[in-house]
Amino acid sequence: MNIPQNLKYTQDDEWVRIEGEFAFVGITDYAQHELGDIVFVDVTTEGETVNAGEAFGSVEAVKTVADLLMPVNGEVVELNNAVVDDASSINNDPYGAGWIIKIKPANMGDINGLLDSAAYEAKIAK
Repeated sequence: MNIPQNLKYTQDDEWVRIEGEFAFVGITDYAQHELGDIVFVDVTTEGETVNAGEAFGSVEAVKTVADLLMPVNGEVVELNNAVVDDASSINNDPYGAGWIIKIKPANMGDINGLLDSAAYEAKIAK
């Protein structure tokens, strides 16, 4: 299982990558394996402020639909239109081309409260 050390993770299987004052959010390699082939991404919160733990969208796989949960309080500033056009990029490259949203966290320090790679690996090993 691919768990990059430079990212932070949520209990709900989202990852967060910091770039300057913004953060990119997607679902983990583990989550996309569990869901199976992802066929559709639905994000209707672009331009909105969303609280941590609230749904900012959903992904539809062949077998199920799963909510995407905001890792920290912040504004959804951009949606990755490439995953809307071709959701399979989440399966093929979940930590690169498969990012889902770009956010501006309300408090960048909140990201430090997320799981590091070792804690996330321990969580999914259960």
